[in-house]
Amino acid sequence: MSETAERLKSELSQLLPKERAELAHFLLHSLDEADPDVEAAWDVELERRIQEIQSGDAVGEPVEKVFADLRKKYS
Repeated sequence: MSETAERLKSELSQLLPKERAELAHFLLHSLDEADPDVEAAWDVELERRIQEIQSGDAVGEPVEKVFADLRKKYS
C-alpha cells in the first residue's frame, strides 16, 4: 500500500463510526462501474416484481419476522 494510503488509513481511523461508515459506503460505490445493460435489466426485473406484488401473485412476510429470522440466524 502506498505511503499516502497508509497515512489516510491512520487519519481516517480517528473518524467517528458514522463518518467511517459513510466514507466506506462512498468508497465501495466508487468501485462500481455502471453498466447500462445491467441497469436496464434491473429496471425490468423491478417492474416485474412490482407487478407480482400488485397482482397478489407475490406474498411477502412482515418485516418483524424477517428481522427476527435474521437475528436468530446470525446471532
